[in-house]
Amino acid sequence: MVTIERKARKDRQEHPTRVGEPERLALQAIQQSIVSCERCPRLREYCAEIARTKRRAYRDEVYWGKPVPGFGDPRARMLLVALAPAAHGANRTGRVFTGDGPHGSGDFLMAALHRAGFANIPTAERTDDGLELTDAFIAAAVRCAPPDNKPTPVEIANCLPHLDAEIAALPRVRVVVALGKIGFDAYLQLLKRRGVNVRPKPAFGHGVAHELPNGQTLIGCYHPSRQNTNTGKLSACMMDDVFQRVARTLRDTDLR
Repeated sequence: MVTIERKARKDRQEHPTRVGEPERLALQAIQQSIVSCERCPRLREYCAEIARTKRRAYRDEVYWGKPVPGFGDPRARMLLVALAPAAHGANRTGRVFTGDGPHGSGDFLMAALHRAGFANIPTAERTDDGLELTDAFIAAAVRCAPPDNKPTPVEIANCLPHLDAEIAALPRVRVVVALGKIGFDAYLQLLKRRGVNVRPKPAFGHGVAHELPNGQTLIGCYHPSRQNTNTGKLSACMMDDVFQRVARTLRDTDLR
């Protein structure tokens, strides 16, 4: 029997990731804009303080300490929208879901993406680890690590233009996976700003898919935080089910 994962890998191969120079330059410009953002003083002060004080295990490292842009394949058909960088993860390494330790959210997510054929390796330890995503791009509702992982509504609104710019540079996106309710609500808020009103408002639920008026499919997924994975609220099988759903949706879209 050909598994969903093997079919997904075949789909990845049939949609090569060669990107033209204009697309690459557009994403570079967006990344530079995100990195230089100073819209939220509270978040900038917090990230800078974390970068100065550091965690003992990383005391010899130079922390990134700046806003974190998205990462992935510019020709992606799947967009993942997370919450925000981790204080000693992406705020340290400068890449989303990277460096938050063994069994952290990054390794949990990358292992699932690897099993589904979207990532070439199952871990995310540092920016030079060789990780590449195929047909997938990871962004976040907020680009600076927030205290206690709780950004304010104003901070989320301040960050939406960054997500909007990245989405504009990803015209092939067909499926959006929201990693947590904040990412889910942020994406719906962005659609509203773009004039796409979804009524009635979809409710967030793990594995629950919503067909949107713009032709995209929005799928909810519990965030792969340690709190969720260590308590069993989110298991590897549950995350695999989400990406199997994505693979089926992308295949169905290709057949239309």
